Amino acid sequence: MSNITPTRSAALELEEERRAMREGYRFLDEKRLLLAAEMLAELRQYEQAMRDFDESLTAARVALQAAVARHGLDGVQVYPAARLEKFDLRFGSRQLLGVRLFDAVLHAVTAGAAIAEHVSPEAERCRDRFAELIRQAAPLAALTGNLERLRFEYRRTERRARALEEVLIPEMDGVIADIEVRLEELDQEEAIRTRGLSAQPAGKI
Repeated sequence: MSNITPTRSAALELEEERRAMREGYRFLDEKRLLLAAEMLAELRQYEQAMRDFDESLTAARVALQAAVARHGLDGVQVYPAARLEKFDLRFGSRQLLGVRLFDAVLHAVTAGAAIAEHVSPEAERCRDRFAELIRQAAPLAALTGNLERLRFEYRRTERRARALEEVLIPEMDGVIADIEVRLEELDQEEAIRTRGLSAQPAGKI
């Protein structure tokens, strides 16, 4: 930009470009705020879902211990499992500033299975607890993915905003200031030259 010829039209064009840069920076700055707010909202949901999952995991471990204590590890391993074909995984999606966010819900989780010869309350409870873990894992996975996509978009937006704020706009300010100084010098030279010409005596005819 230092090689730009200092003219009024060039200064106006650079002013327009700087105005566009500043508008772009304001947009990116607002986008950062919106992304950060959404990340905080998703993080709160994630933390609550993680607490619920940890509680269910603890309950599942207790139920597993009880089932193993009654049937032994081999007995628990051969006990009929929940039928996975009964799990209905449903997705919803939404857009936020170009970032696609998902909601996932696992419906109709049925812990039932082929009827065992001897139904065991401990084994049934253990199967139910682990089926609940599977149900809770679906929205937790969606929240995890949302946070990762939001984090990626926030970092990209942050880089662009910083480039405008700390590099491009200051550089443009410097170029415009330099052109204005050079134009002022040219105006002064022109004024001096004009005064010099006007001060010369008129030539004889």
